[in-house]
Amino acid sequence: MGGKDIDRMIEERRKEQNIEEILQELPLEERLIYANRTARVTKGGRRFSFSTLVVVGDRRGHVGFGHGKAKEVTLAIAKGIEKAKKNVIRVPIIEGTVPHDVIGRFGATKIIVLPARRGTGVVAGGAAKPVFELAGYTDVLTKIIGSTNPDNVVRAVFDALLQLKTPEQIAEERGLPIEEILKRYRRYALPKMNIKHYYPWRGIYG
Repeated sequence: MGGKDIDRMIEERRKEQNIEEILQELPLEERLIYANRTARVTKGGRRFSFSTLVVVGDRRGHVGFGHGKAKEVTLAIAKGIEKAKKNVIRVPIIEGTVPHDVIGRFGATKIIVLPARRGTGVVAGGAAKPVFELAGYTDVLTKIIGSTNPDNVVRAVFDALLQLKTPEQIAEERGLPIEEILKRYRRYALPKMNIKHYYPWRGIYG
């Protein structure tokens, strides 16, 4: 799907982070992205069911998503919540924003995620905003390019989140003191600006 198996990537990250050990202690909030009615035509007529997309998070760096399907809306939502809890991962947050710019892709959807200064808020549309909010980000700039299908958008956001690295990881990779990395991250935070003019020479817009 979309050239990427996001579910497998999430499972591998969960094993690295040992999320299962602390999952029961996390005060997770739930957010319903959509609840669609689907129909299957049989000889006896149409059979209706409901599909849902749910995002859960503790607003402290843990977030996950899941799909549910059942003959009743409440049951479909409950299934979505259970699957979302099984997909919870820990993401890095620096001063309320992402530590660096990143591009997430899934299918026909691409999302650009940029760090932002305090007070900017979560500038995201559609299904992307709940993911960032429940993850705990208070300031972030995003731009969705291509398909705005909620399923694709959520998976593209998680593709971006899975690429984020903590200051400790960057310091270890570059052989620099952690203090120097944190200073660079603070300088990296951007003021409010038109996202179309951000890094035009790198070609990440459009």
